[in-house]
This record gives sequence, C-alpha cells and structure tokens, in this order.
Amino acid sequence: MAFPHSLTLVSRVLMTPLRAPMERLIAAWVETRLVEPPPDALDLDPALPVLYVLPRPALSDTLLLASLTRAHGLPPAGGRRTVGSLTLPACLALPVPRRRPWRRATRPQAPFRALIEQRGRGLEGEVQLVPVSIFWGRAPGKRFGFWKMLSADSWRLTGRLRRALSVLVNGKSVEIHFGAPLRLGDLLVEADGPPDSAQTNRKAARLLRVHFRRLRTRVLGPDLSHRRTLIEGVAASPEVRRVIGELAADGRPSPARLERRALRYGREIASNMTYPVLRFMDGLLRRLWNRLYDGVEVRGLERVKALAGDHTLVYVPCHRSHIDYLLLSYVLYRDGLMPPHIAAGRNLDMPLIGPLLRRGGAFFLRRSFRDNRLYATVFNEYLHRLISRGHPLEYFIEGGRSRSGRMLPARPGMLAMTLRSFLRSAAGGTRRPLAFVPVYIGYERIIENASYQRELRGGRKRRESPLALMRVLGQLRQPFGRVAVNVGEPLVLADYLDETVGPRWRHGREERPEWLGDLVPRLGETLGRRINAAAALNPVNLVALVLLATPHHAIEASLLERQLALLAELQRRLPGGTHASLPEGEPAGWIDQAVGLGMVERRAHPLGDIVVADAARAALLGWYRNNVLHLFALAGLTAFAFRHQASHHPEALETLLAPAWPILTRELMVAPPASLQAGLAEMLALLGDLGLLEREGEHWRRRGEPLEAGECLDLLGQLMQPSLERGYLLLSVLLDAGTGRLTADELAGQSRQLAERLALLSGLDAPEFFDTRLFVSLVESLEREGWLWQEAGRLAFDDRLREAALQSRRLFDPALRHRLQLVTRRG
Repeated sequence: MAFPHSLTLVSRVLMTPLRAPMERLIAAWVETRLVEPPPDALDLDPALPVLYVLPRPALSDTLLLASLTRAHGLPPAGGRRTVGSLTLPACLALPVPRRRPWRRATRPQAPFRALIEQRGRGLEGEVQLVPVSIFWGRAPGKRFGFWKMLSADSWRLTGRLRRALSVLVNGKSVEIHFGAPLRLGDLLVEADGPPDSAQTNRKAARLLRVHFRRLRTRVLGPDLSHRRTLIEGVAASPEVRRVIGELAADGRPSPARLERRALRYGREIASNMTYPVLRFMDGLLRRLWNRLYDGVEVRGLERVKALAGDHTLVYVPCHRSHIDYLLLSYVLYRDGLMPPHIAAGRNLDMPLIGPLLRRGGAFFLRRSFRDNRLYATVFNEYLHRLISRGHPLEYFIEGGRSRSGRMLPARPGMLAMTLRSFLRSAAGGTRRPLAFVPVYIGYERIIENASYQRELRGGRKRRESPLALMRVLGQLRQPFGRVAVNVGEPLVLADYLDETVGPRWRHGREERPEWLGDLVPRLGETLGRRINAAAALNPVNLVALVLLATPHHAIEASLLERQLALLAELQRRLPGGTHASLPEGEPAGWIDQAVGLGMVERRAHPLGDIVVADAARAALLGWYRNNVLHLFALAGLTAFAFRHQASHHPEALETLLAPAWPILTRELMVAPPASLQAGLAEMLALLGDLGLLEREGEHWRRRGEPLEAGECLDLLGQLMQPSLERGYLLLSVLLDAGTGRLTADELAGQSRQLAERLALLSGLDAPEFFDTRLFVSLVESLEREGWLWQEAGRLAFDDRLREAALQSRRLFDPALRHRLQLVTRRG
C-alpha cells in the first residue's frame, strides 16, 4: 500500500528505534494547558478501530498525541492499525499542497481512498476517524517578538525548523482539541447510487478541512493585520474621506490637517492585541483569581463554541465591576476561545494600565462623540472593520457599571453601530453571520462595595487612576468568595431581524433604514432579559433576598434556612430564568458562607441562633439582592397579593395583578410568560405543592396552619414590596397633579423625593430605593404600555390610568396604604 509522501516520511520516522525516546522526551517537555473535550468524554465505539487525523503532517503532533492517548487510556495513536485487510498508521494527516518553483501548487489526495473502497465492497472495514487539532501557543496577531513570531501557532503553515522552535518555546502552553468521530460508513450511506471512492475521499477530506478551519478560527480568531496598517486603512476609507471633504468644504481645517486628526483618532481608539501580553495576563490573572476568589464557575460555554467557528461573536456581559473586563477574556482564553476586542471607556486609558489593556485587546472610546463627526466616522469605520473581518467583540450595553446591582437599560450607541455595520456588510454582499452572546457575571462579593454605596448616596464618582488601583490591590487579602460566569441564550442577528423586521432588511441597501431607531431599544431590552435569564444565585444574594425582607434585618437561623430552601425549590421547579443557576450545598452552608465573607453576622442565643445585618451591611446586601430579584418576580407578586387578602379566585387575581405585571417585568428586565393567566396558574399550583397556599373550591387561600407557612409566604411577598411602593408613590404624584401638568423629569424628581422621605421615616437605609433612574425607567414603562403619552412636552393620561391605579391599591394592606398616603400628602 503506497501512502502520500508526507505520510510516508512521518511513518518511517515513527518506525525507527528513535520513536520511543522521542515520545518520552515530548511527554516530559510538554504541558497541555487544555484538552477539549476531556478524553473520557469522547463518544468512541470500543468495537471499531480508531484512526486519528491531523490537519497537516507534523512529527511533534504525532508523538504528542501518542503520549496523550497512552496516558488517558484511549486507543493508541502510535504504531499501526489493522482495518479489514489494510494496515495503516494509527495517526494520519491531511496532505498539504506541494509547491514547486516550475509548476502550480497541487493538493495530493487524502489518504482515505483505500479505506473507502474496502468499506464499499462489504460490511467489513468500518473505522472511526477522530480529527485532532494541536496548538503550540496561540498567536492572534503579528507583533509579538522574534522568537514568538517564529514559533507560535498562527494561520500560516509551519516548516520543520519553525515547528522545532515551537516545541521548544511553547511546550508549556499546548492545547489539544478532539473533534467528533466520523464514520466512513455514514459518508457512503449519504452517497446517491454506487459509491464513488474518489468523490467520497474528497468529501471526507473536505468535511475534515471545514472542521479544522472552524476550530482554528474559534481558537485563533481571524488574522489581525498590523495595527499601523489598520489605522491607515481606516483613515483612508471612503467614508472617512467623504467626511473630511465635507468638513473642509464648510470652512473647517484643511484636508491635510483633518487627515492627521483622523490618524490621531485612530491611534487613540485602536487596540494593539499582542500574544505575549495575552500569555502574560493569562498567568497573572490565574494567580489573581486564585488569590482573590475561591473559584470561577463557568456555565454554558458550549453554546459559544457551537457558533465561534463561523459567526462573528459580540459578547454583551452585564457590567457590575471593573473585574468584568478581565474575567471574561481570561475565561475564554482558558477554555480555548479567542479573547475579544473590548470596548473600554477612555477614562481607563491611563498611564501603565491603558497600554496593558490595549495590548490585551481593549479599544477605547470617548463617553460622547455626537458633536464630533470625524471622530464618530473613524470609530464607526474601525468597528466595522473588526466586525466584517470576524473578530470577536465585547462591550457593555449598560454603558457603565451598575451601582444598584440591577441590570440597567441598554444604551443605544454600540448596538446601533453594530447593527449598521452588519447591514452595511449585507448590502455589500459579504454578510458574515453575527451573534450576540449574553453573559451574566455574578459575584459573592465585589471590590467596589464602598464606592457604590457612596455614589448612591450622592457622592461624586472618583476618577480612575493608578493610585486608585493601588488602593484596590490593598484589599486582596480579604475574602471575596466565588465568581460565576453564565452564558445565556445567544441571539443570531439575522434570525432576530427576520422575526422583528421581516425579509425587507435582506433587500435593503440603506445603512440606516427607517426601522432602525425603533429596533435598537427592542434589541437592547431583549439582550438585557437574556442576560438576566442566566443569573447565578449564590449564598450571598440568597441570604440578602431573605434578610432584607425582614423589618429589622434580623431573622432566626432556622427560619432563614427554611426560606432559603423555599427559594431554591422555587427556582428548581419553576425557574425565573431559562439558564439561571443555583449554588452547590445546602442552606446551612450558604449561611456559613455569607457569615465567612463578612456580609452578615450570626449571634448565638439560648433559644436559637439569630442572623443579623447592621445598617451598613444591610445597605451592601441590597446590591446583591438586586442582582437576582428578577428571578422571583412572579412568585413575589403572587405572594404579595395574599398578604392582607386571604383568598383569591384565579381570574380575580389575574385582574388585580394585570396592570402592575408588565411594568414590573420591564423594571426588573425579566422575560414574562406568554400568558399571565397560565403563569399564575402554574405559580399558584407550585405554592400549593410547597405548602404555602391551599385550594378551597375554585379559590386559593393562605394556610392557617402551620404558622411557618404564613411567615414564608410573607417573606416571599415582601420581595416585591419596594417596587410596588415606588409605583404607588409615582402614580399618587401624577394623579394629584392631574393630566398635562408635569413633565417626565418633574414627575421622576418629585417621586424620588417622596421615596427618600419614606425611606427616612421608615428607618430604611437603602439609597437604591430612591434611585432617580428607577423612577425615570418607571415613567418610560408607563409610556411604553400606553398609560401615559406626551402632549406639548407634558404627561397626559385618561381615566384608564386612574381606574388601574385604584385597582392596584387593593394590593396594599390598609396600614401600608395609610402610611404611603401620609407621605404623599405631607410631601
């Protein structure tokens, strides 16, 4: 049996006496940073022989694979394998084109034809082909030092000398990726009529090459051109040249001066991602996470890997901490995905930190550039080139970090620019699939605790500086618990446009169609809900949910355990988010974890321990509660309805909750059930199963016994009381003023003042309760639902709003209603 030249060369070396010592040397020198999937997870049929397939001939890859398969008990990749009547090397490689100076490059045939002919003659000779990709270092760009440039894996094929250098230089950073086994018999079944061995051979090779190319794109990303060349290309693009011409014609600076300014803007914006910095930051962050946190839990990354090979990925994480910038890139790099280019505020482009972030993939943008056409055009062109070339991106749709712990409404800027870039590529006929990847990042404790509380109380946001970073580093000795990175349901943009806009977007040639302005807020809301649907419950936010529902932020440890178990069971049986997660362990351990992090205090008592939080801790816990409050929106609202009215008919309950429910879902950014009626029916049945309610004919009622059931139901209902109180205050201000009397800003401002007054009179030290943005969002939600509209810049309404407000007041017990009325009247 004759094999291609490159295969024959490798097999000759492998059959020499040097094979065993070379394999031992490779095994001793190399450290595999990642093996994916784990070897024991490969779905191999033990009854069928296995042949491993490499994307190109490489002795180092073959030796390393042989060592790995032996160490993990896989079918050996060394030696030869008998398949039917054929004897083949256990490790094959796809051939590479042979280049000769005097002739065109030709691609030799793939080495499967003999196998295919044998398999086509009968049932014997079935074989499993397992594709294997091995990366010796990872090089996303070109500017990273002489030895790294020579040796790191990139898109260029490597010669023997460069491969030897790669083994020496990158032997401590090797990734191995196994593909799904491919059976030759499946290819023959798909063929029409008698199998053509030559055609099936080409088909097998094509399928494997597609797999290798997709995986290489996923791991290495597209080839990144030289930064200077990219910036010059942006400044010389037709769009930038057009704006320069228009500005020069208006009597602005000369074209030459505007061209220099465009280049300066490009250098200010563009990232400079380099391989040594990624490697350095990988090692640095690994040590940082090990010191700062007890672990980083990642869920749902398989949804990203399914898209990474042929989609441009835009990661849209929630923004809770400065750590977010580093954490997601670290997780992606660690798990074999290309780190994204990250949109960062220009305030982070400070001495020492800025250059490091820029080389790690950050590109910087100004807070606002609406009045600077040239800067806006340069930034749009730079972003378009990244997107059109398939580079993964990351930006925070909220704009800034959430000081209240809630998911903030999406800002339109980056989303609109991404949409326009996608439409521009589609109009040019070079459409590449684009997918948004929502990511929820959850902390048990954040490093910005103190600064967030100060800013919520009206303090000025301090400017970032290296000195401020040094102050943060001083906290590294404190415990910060665990971190969760949960990937939500990706949103494929083309499918979303088909669903919301229809097929007209595919035939348009406009970069800014008339429907774009309405679509961007809807897209932001959808992404916000998908981020929240992947929320991570942890011991701290679970304890915060319960403890802050008590009047004095103190609760018996036994009751706290029962309530924590109730919240966990609600999430298991009727999840508030499709990809939300629960912590490991039991409620008693969760309480100990919160105590160990210093978030609550456990006080011993002869009649049973009590868990308490002083005023300062309670204010901090509000941030963590708000991270996950949305997961219990329907459960909390349903329980609240039973606080002072013991019995409800399901239809009457739906009528009572219907006005408040859509406003609440928009405030909390939670995807509502398709039908409130069906959602309520499920929730009532679940609360009945959990012993909090009981059915009496067609009505649901509170249970009289045991008393613990009533306590648990009240604590659950208390979760939604702050949101309902804010709505009550705002409607009271609006109805007292009358239609057409207040602007949106005036209504939000007066409502905030009343909420602050209520908080002070109630002894509630929770600045997020009277956060102005919550009232602004509430006004916008009422407008979106059609309860309010603008007339001459002022808010107008009709009797429908008055009737809905009167109906919603029935949710409040008389004492609470009286307290709220006193606050509004005296205010």
